[in-house]
Amino acid sequence: MPKTRPSRPWLWAIPLLFLSPAWAGSPAPLPEGDALVRTISTLDGKLFDAYNRCDLKTFGDYFAPDVEFFHDKGGLMTSRDAVVDATRRNICHKVRRELVGTLEVYPIKDYGAIETGTHRFCAIGGSACQGEGKFLHIWRYHDGQWQLTRVVSYDHHSIEGSVK
Repeated sequence: MPKTRPSRPWLWAIPLLFLSPAWAGSPAPLPEGDALVRTISTLDGKLFDAYNRCDLKTFGDYFAPDVEFFHDKGGLMTSRDAVVDATRRNICHKVRRELVGTLEVYPIKDYGAIETGTHRFCAIGGSACQGEGKFLHIWRYHDGQWQLTRVVSYDHHSIEGSVK
């Protein structure tokens, strides 16, 4: 008489346990070269569009909860909430930011990118820009999302004769 095996219909599921991480997908790898520059440039545009419109919810989403923001005139802020509050108090409906074509982007292996540049600050309702400053942003790419973890905003100064 032939031997029969007991039925084990659940055995087919075991290989799926090993394949499931592949099915779940993983975040896209960090972009490189020109793709990284385009990505960071786009993020910069969206960040400062929210800044200029005083859309503090969107603006805040670009910062890690524990961001460190160093400002040569305002000092150190160590949280997203502090950055958003300072923006609400000091920036909203008073000034807008313009990037002056100086954006540079450098990769950080297995982390994200460094963004540097110079920007101008212009009074709302006016065409002249009265102030200028430099910035360094550290962007982290984690779980498919970009966020600022460190910001250094420095060399703020008046522009002689106001630039249009």
